[in-house]
Amino acid sequence: MRPVKTMIQWMILTLLSSLTTSIAKAQHTTAVDSSVLERIAELEKQVADIKPAESHFMVVGLATFGFVATTTKYRPPLGLKQITKTNSFPDADHYEFSPMLLWRHGTKWLLEFEPSYTGGALQVNWADICYFAAPGLIIRGGFFVLPFGIYNRRLAAGWINKLVPDPKGIDLPGTDFGVEVSGGLPLGNMKGNYAVSVTNGLQLLPDGQLQDAGITDNNTKKTVCGRIGWLPLSNSSLEIGISGLFGGSGDADSRFSKAKSTMYGADLNYVNVFNKIQINVKGQYNRIKTNRQQYINPIDSSLYTFDNKSTAAFAQLSIRPVSAANKVVKNLELAFRHVYYKTPENSISGQKYHEEDLGLSYWLSWRTVLKFTYAWTHAASTANVSAGGIPGITDTNNLYLQFAIQL
Repeated sequence: MRPVKTMIQWMILTLLSSLTTSIAKAQHTTAVDSSVLERIAELEKQVADIKPAESHFMVVGLATFGFVATTTKYRPPLGLKQITKTNSFPDADHYEFSPMLLWRHGTKWLLEFEPSYTGGALQVNWADICYFAAPGLIIRGGFFVLPFGIYNRRLAAGWINKLVPDPKGIDLPGTDFGVEVSGGLPLGNMKGNYAVSVTNGLQLLPDGQLQDAGITDNNTKKTVCGRIGWLPLSNSSLEIGISGLFGGSGDADSRFSKAKSTMYGADLNYVNVFNKIQINVKGQYNRIKTNRQQYINPIDSSLYTFDNKSTAAFAQLSIRPVSAANKVVKNLELAFRHVYYKTPENSISGQKYHEEDLGLSYWLSWRTVLKFTYAWTHAASTANVSAGGIPGITDTNNLYLQFAIQL
């Protein structure tokens, strides 16, 4: 029994000796590397403070690539009809690469930046900061698409638009610098949304046309723009909207210093499925007017005037057999659109313009589409010839082929 007892005592002494040595080494290491351990503790605290999904970076955007063949027939009041034919590959008017960069900081802040290359220049579609102040309230500041109508803000992207060309005359008021408040409102079984902005506004040019003023305002008067949307059906398949814009548009200390431009519009968006066929109806009406001014005749520098008001509208219908058994057929979508655009009579650019677009799209996925569009346009001049306007009638046939994808 004695050898066994002696062996147990020896094992206990050996274990105690090992533990004492390990503790001494650990104390020595802690003393030597205390600064490193403090740094590790600081990093661990920083990591613990960052909660999952609070900060995030994302790249989205769109890209389009296409071809257009154009035949133009111009009929002057006197003389022979003139015919010209052109084609472009890629289509410079509809080629676009626009990556959209999104930074989300916490649950309240979102930064949006979308540069765009369209074949001729590098520009910025929008760059703004959003603050989610409360449910149903977003505050935005920077360079953004103004809340007027539905086309520029929701439908213009190539992978959303059912037809290749943009409806003529719907581009105003476009984008601008300023601040905006927007959000949604519950209305029982119905819903509503709103957006109101204060921006630099539009600039009236010497020939009576309007353009965005840009980052430096051309006067001290700001422009107010807004839209109210109403979704009366419980399934939100129908939305009706009204828009308005008002502001000074003339350059300060010029003959246009008292110029004011007023714009109003209405829009409709309806999407529903009937008997396995998706029906998509969209439309928008714009009207803009600038109070009477004296404009410069570029021919002899004399002054003349006209009723400076323009009207633009489009109505669009598309159908898609979303529940068809055949995979090819269910991905096809047929679309038709009518466009009307009337610019001021007796101005340099006066015309009455009509356009019909017929298109067939094939959806490779929910965000990737190949589109074929054939467009007929008819423009009858109402321009002031003595001021340099071009008289006559212009008919154009356009054949478009476009590939569009959301990034």
